[in-house]
Amino acid sequence: MIQQLQQIVQKEKKYAVGLMSGTSLDGIDAALVEISYSGENTEVQLLEFETLPYSDLERARFLSLCSPETSSVETICLANVELGKKFAQAALTVIHKAGLVTSDIDFISSHGQTIFHMPEQYATLQIGELAVIAEESGILTVGDFRPSDMAAGGQGAPLVPFVDYLLFKHKHKGRILLNIGGISNISVLKADGKSNEVIAFDTGPGNVLIDSIVIIGSKGELSFDPNGEIARSGTVCNSWLEEIINHDPFVYQQPPKSTGRELYSQEFARHLWEQGQARNMEFKDIVATVTAFTAHSIAINIKRFVDGRYETEEILVGGGGTYNDTLLAYLQALTDKKVGKMEDWNFSSDAKEAIAFAILGNEFLHGNANNLPSATGAKKQAIMGKLVFPSKEK
Repeated sequence: MIQQLQQIVQKEKKYAVGLMSGTSLDGIDAALVEISYSGENTEVQLLEFETLPYSDLERARFLSLCSPETSSVETICLANVELGKKFAQAALTVIHKAGLVTSDIDFISSHGQTIFHMPEQYATLQIGELAVIAEESGILTVGDFRPSDMAAGGQGAPLVPFVDYLLFKHKHKGRILLNIGGISNISVLKADGKSNEVIAFDTGPGNVLIDSIVIIGSKGELSFDPNGEIARSGTVCNSWLEEIINHDPFVYQQPPKSTGRELYSQEFARHLWEQGQARNMEFKDIVATVTAFTAHSIAINIKRFVDGRYETEEILVGGGGTYNDTLLAYLQALTDKKVGKMEDWNFSSDAKEAIAFAILGNEFLHGNANNLPSATGAKKQAIMGKLVFPSKEK
């Protein structure tokens, strides 16, 4: 095993698959990349990308795991294995799509699926069994990154800022990397800054509340607001918007901070829907207001915790939120910075997080610390990850 690890680490270029399934529970993103070197010398090239979607039944079942009221030890245990197989399937799909075979791949690096996150108690749970991924694919597998940061006193999130720093730091420009997945989070990169100067944290909801409201309002016919069209056709209720913002303690909470479906839950969305209905608002107006809430929560965090500390000129947006032009338009109106999609900088919005976890896996294999205490609140740097070897054929 040691020899196998040494052979991988000593390679100038490695083929790796990064796997990511986020809060939105849309499916598993698989990015096949070529990684050169490590640390601040890291170079990465995206070779192929694929999303293996969840069926409606799978999504509903996995979503039920995120709430103590609808989950059980048995269902979590079974889903851990089921998702491990699904993650392996996603990896094999992207490998074959690229015209490669499993023996070409040096390692898989999986984020897993977060089903519960308790940063104040330094506890978190990601499922999608690593041993199953390794066995099903026959490829060395790295994953389960968050617990190591939490064991060092951190919140186990956000983790992508470490990669944001490696790939997007700029000598002359201060940048904000904004990921709008189910939850929104930012990485703030000071011009010509050092890694210990990066600040990063979750800002609040991303797509999670918008998607839930759309599902409720369309009676399940839609699972998201395509390109923000519903919100664009509606009118924001400013008095209700102000009320929502003022009653959300997370928006104004001091970083470091992280959150998830534990706060922005289906119950939260149902409560918002009922509030909108009580105001006799139409479906489109409720969607517009909740979309505006998402944009405001991001902008408030930037104004309160970034502006005045770092000078930043541009916001680079990745994640599923890049497909909601109305959300981006609201955000642009609330900030004095240039707001653009990752594609404007020749980088894939869809693949960004999966690529990030491939890089985190590469750092782990090199024995490098791969957390940012300035982002997670950890007391020290940590080497995050766990390693599983596939069994050898006899």
